[in-house]
Amino acid sequence: MTEIVFDLIGSVFVFIGAVLCFGAAVALVRFPDLLGKMHAITKPQVLGLIFVSMGIAVSLRTWWAIGLCLLIIALQLLTAPVSASLVSRAAYRSGLSDDQELLVNHLAEDLEDAGFRHRD
Repeated sequence: MTEIVFDLIGSVFVFIGAVLCFGAAVALVRFPDLLGKMHAITKPQVLGLIFVSMGIAVSLRTWWAIGLCLLIIALQLLTAPVSASLVSRAAYRSGLSDDQELLVNHLAEDLEDAGFRHRD
């Protein structure tokens, strides 16, 4: 009986993760600008992977699976925000982002202090 409960919980976690990843894919297609897409796909994709990993760990119920899923979650939480920030910064510096839509632009101030001149 408890195996069925763990399998059901694991299935629910995997389903929630799949829905979050699908939401990120829809946002990738629907959002118009690069910075909006980066914001919309990073958060649900990371949460989706966390839920899928937790669902796999709960379903398999072995120590190596739990350890591997925790490693996957830790690496995803460490790398996804950094890579999204670097891609957004590169898009800004190369002129691919629309600066007129930004409410606050701290990067422009920092780059100007460093001697970078933005292409117009």
